[in-house]
Parts: sequence; structure tokens; C-alpha cells
Amino acid sequence: MSQNKPRVALFVTCLVDLYRPNVGFAAIKLLEAAGCTVEVPPSQTCCGQPAFNTGDRATTRDLARAVVDAFLPYDYVVAPSGSCAGMIAHHYPSLFDDDPQGRARADALAAKTHELVSFLTDVRGMTQVAASYDGLVTYHDSCSGLREMGVKAQPRALLGSVEGLALKEMENPEVCCGFGGTFCVKYPDISTRMVSDKAADIAATGADTLLAGDLGCLLNMAGRLKREGSPVKVRHVAEVLAGMTRDVPPLGDAVVATATAAP
Repeated sequence: MSQNKPRVALFVTCLVDLYRPNVGFAAIKLLEAAGCTVEVPPSQTCCGQPAFNTGDRATTRDLARAVVDAFLPYDYVVAPSGSCAGMIAHHYPSLFDDDPQGRARADALAAKTHELVSFLTDVRGMTQVAASYDGLVTYHDSCSGLREMGVKAQPRALLGSVEGLALKEMENPEVCCGFGGTFCVKYPDISTRMVSDKAADIAATGADTLLAGDLGCLLNMAGRLKREGSPVKVRHVAEVLAGMTRDVPPLGDAVVATATAAP
């Protein structure tokens, strides 16, 4: 691992800020352990993904400009969310196709934006963490993290170094949980069926803990598991990798209301 200390800007994400700040603190701990200097730009806003998904390009561009202004000065931008990282890395540039200067700035930001766990392993060369977790876990591959940011093996590799942890894969870990941002609002019945199928897949593993790298997916699955009376604990993978689970309840205990609220 390089001895240089790159300046990393943490893109906290709206959901982490509002529902699970512990994930942000866990991300900072992991990034510092990887030899980074971490800053949290105070002017950061939403990445614009909800507006983008509903076709509101004007609002998305305004939000994107603010993010570019806040984060471009740093060496890297890291988000504990594949969907937010994917928005910046893959969708920002095309928002400025009619603005060459804006496009160049968005391209520059996109090139330095990473999902948290892939940054730790692929960029900083982290191969193990100093953490312990007593339990059998299963891991959900979030759609944007997997398909846009290439996150698959990286969290599993680091989880393999967590003392006391055992991993049991779902039959279909790559199948969408049904959240999909605004998808669960537009198509609640379909979304509820999808998350119910996911809950059954989780239960079939016998795992006592569900992990993933996107809080939206986790909130959705935690809500469904809670309503079904499941004892499965739900956590962001960063919390386990950072060893920051002792004093923070699982999502299933802390959050009941999610987008897929149909019984």
C-alpha cells in the first residue's frame, strides 16, 4: 500500500446522513486505515439521482454542478453507496453534453469517483481489516454497485478477514431487491413482490445477518424482514468491516417504515 496520503472527499449520501450516520463514520475509519486523509465537504448535496430517474434533467444538472464544485479539488471522491457513486461516475458527464467546460469538469470528477469498498481494495490495496463479527452473514449485491461500479468480489474478500464471520451466499445474490429509488414508488406492488422474494432467499441461507453496500437496498430489505417477523439483522458492510456494530442497533431494529410499506 502506498505511503502517500491522498486527500479523499467522502460523499456521505442523503440516506446515510439522514438515517445511518454510523456508516459515514465507519467509512472514515476505513479510509484512514487505508492511509488516506479524509474530508467531508460541508457544501455537498444530493447527487441528483432521484431527479435524474424521474426525468428532471434541469434539477439534476443544478445538483451535479454543486457536487462538481465541492468535490473536484480532491484526489478522490468515495461514497459508501454504489448508486450514488454510479450516478457521479457514469451519468454526470452526459448531463453536460451541450457545455464543453461543464463536460470536462464532470469527466474529471467521474474519473476519480469510487464506491467505498472497491476503492479500499482496488485503489488502496487493502486486503484485510482489523475487525471481528460473530455471526453467519449473507451479502446482497446492489444493482448499481454491481453493474455500474463492478463491486462483487471486493466486499467478500475483506469480509473474509473479519474474525468470527462466516459468509453464506444466497441462491440469487445479484437479483434486485425491488427498491430501485423511485421504482418502488412508481410500482409498489412489483417492488413488494421483489423484496418478498429477496427476503425468502435471505431466510433460506440461515444467516443471522444481511449485509450490502447501499443503504437504500438495506432499508428496503430491513423493512420487509421486520414486517415478516424475521430475526435477521441488517447492516451496511462498512459497519462490519470497521468493527462499528457494538453500540448501534441493526437497521431492522431501528427502521420499520420503508418505501415498500404494503403488508
